[in-house]
Amino acid sequence: MTEYFFDQHYHNLHYGQEALNLKEFESCTFNNCNFSDCNLIGVTFIDCRFNNCIFNDSKINHTAFRTVFFKDCQIKEVNFAMSDKLIFEIHFENCILDFSKFYALKLKGITFTNCSLIAVDFMATDLTAAQFTNCDLYRAEFEKANASKVDFRTSYNYTIDPTKTKLKKAQFALEGVKGLLYKYGIVVE
Repeated sequence: MTEYFFDQHYHNLHYGQEALNLKEFESCTFNNCNFSDCNLIGVTFIDCRFNNCIFNDSKINHTAFRTVFFKDCQIKEVNFAMSDKLIFEIHFENCILDFSKFYALKLKGITFTNCSLIAVDFMATDLTAAQFTNCDLYRAEFEKANASKVDFRTSYNYTIDPTKTKLKKAQFALEGVKGLLYKYGIVVE
């Protein structure tokens, strides 16, 4: 039976491997909590906020993120592709998401603000109208992604192959154009 928690505030907790399994949290806030040892199975987060939390190497299996905000969190090497895809909506601000995976997810309108997204896997992801504001996209992979209407204007270090990524009406700053031409060996100064 699923345990349900509403409008709760959690502070400075370190969760064990199965501590949250089969639990539902709605309108809850987690501050300075550590989820790095967690193997989340069947957990639901609805309208929740995570502030200064650590998720490095967490396993997320059939976990639902429904309008969830992460701020100042470390979320390295997390595979979001295993999340529950029903009403999946997440947003990130000042987070480190290096080496995480969003493979084949529908992330329409997702926001990344001041995030490190080094070597993040966005392959085959629907990023339509996503916002990447001041993000480091070094070695992030966008092959077969739909990046239509995505705003990359303030982000940097990206290399995107326009022949393998849908970029209709995507926005780029002039200095970022070299990230679209890398495969051609063209030097832009």
